Amino acid sequence: MVRIRRQVLKSFCFGVVWGVMSLQGSGQSLPLPEEGGMRMDVLMRVERAMLSMQRASWEHGVAAQAFVEQGNDAMVILMAREAVLRQTEEGRLAVLYTDNGVTDPAAAGEAVMRAARITGDPALKAAAERMLEYLMERAPRAPDGTLHHTVKEPEIWVDSMYMAPPFLAVAGEYDEAVRQIRGIRKVLWNEASRLYSHRWDTEREEFINPKFWGVGNGWVAAAMCRVLAVLPESMEAERAELIGYLEDLLSACMKYKRPDHLFHDVLDDPSSFVETNLSQMLAYSVFRAVQAGWIASGWLEDGEAMREAAWGKVDADGYVQGVCGAPFFNSPGRATEGQAFFLLMEAAWEDLDPQYRMDARNP
Repeated sequence: MVRIRRQVLKSFCFGVVWGVMSLQGSGQSLPLPEEGGMRMDVLMRVERAMLSMQRASWEHGVAAQAFVEQGNDAMVILMAREAVLRQTEEGRLAVLYTDNGVTDPAAAGEAVMRAARITGDPALKAAAERMLEYLMERAPRAPDGTLHHTVKEPEIWVDSMYMAPPFLAVAGEYDEAVRQIRGIRKVLWNEASRLYSHRWDTEREEFINPKFWGVGNGWVAAAMCRVLAVLPESMEAERAELIGYLEDLLSACMKYKRPDHLFHDVLDDPSSFVETNLSQMLAYSVFRAVQAGWIASGWLEDGEAMREAAWGKVDADGYVQGVCGAPFFNSPGRATEGQAFFLLMEAAWEDLDPQYRMDARNP
């Protein structure tokens, strides 16, 4: 399996044709390069820009996950140690100041577990166990057992789909991972549109935000892939269930894909801004799902088109422009998860069989 490693990136970085640097700071986008030194340089810039940005618990977690899936163990260890440095007494990882997330801190869980295995450091192992114990035993929940998204509000968010179930599954709590997926889906999935709304109040039993946020639906698709990647083959019925959820969501999202292969921030609202990250998240999901055999290879044409659209949004500084932007996530801009999902998308693309990559580029 081909992996992008920092040592390889560095070896290419200083040998790249620096004519590209004439675009530095201009905001102009870079073309999609073929495999080789220029592509590696762009990836290095995207990574560097990501590490310059704010990293609340979920942002730290998704950035760390990008390094996990790149196979960049040196960075996984560093990110894991930072997540543990910021771990709260009750076990929540990577928390900064007033961050009251319940599920967001679990986004760093897989990276911490991986770092513990690589280093043999008992402190890292204990930190991952505390995060797991918090989710399983102390975290606030709805009456049906679905995790609340925050400590203070009785709410279920679509974001939680990516933050908690993948960590639960990697930690071996397969039944609980599936239980959380079902619980979130029960209140947020819309049968008519086959998309997911954003936020639900479990006490009032009403939507706080019923909109079909694009990135929120991207969190769901990517989460299905991560859980399926570790769910045991013996859980045949559950695997089939999650594969069905994934392909159904991909099909629903494609109805709203624009001619430029991007989406609106609210999928069914063309007055909302055009957003980049969902294309990256869905391309990632397509590449992972095709490689694993969960969906047909015919999906690669859509995956590659969305990937190319995302490449067109990377500027010379390495910023992925036009994503649902930090810090308020209500306008186009830049965000840690936008950077991370570019890297995750490219890691998934690299893990495709060479024939699949060729088919994707030449449908």
